[in-house]
Amino acid sequence: MSLINGVFNLLFMVLAAVIFGMSVYALVHALRVPGNAFISAGKLKKELWLLILGLATLFSGAGAWMYFNAFLVALATGNTEFIGIGLGLFSILAVIAATVYIVDVKPAVKGMGGRGNSGPYGPW
Repeated sequence: MSLINGVFNLLFMVLAAVIFGMSVYALVHALRVPGNAFISAGKLKKELWLLILGLATLFSGAGAWMYFNAFLVALATGNTEFIGIGLGLFSILAVIAATVYIVDVKPAVKGMGGRGNSGPYGPW
């Protein structure tokens, strides 16, 4: 049973890190897109998306940090019990917010202003 608990603990630690990475990716992308692109695509304002994704990154980062610390304590003490899911409601909301941004908003604002791959004489 200890092997199964260890595998599940590792799985949920990786899942928490992936959720945090998704939130950071969405936040960095939202920071790089100009504010007018959100309005012209018919989405929420940039400031609101930055607030939503900032909170998502904060909560998912806190959840990942908590789970990582619990995993390290379990390893250090030789505890083979299942730590628990530990993702919580806020991490679930964080993954929903990041997924909505990545799947819906990011394609809509793609290529609208900002720094693209175009040089002074056109695309390169």
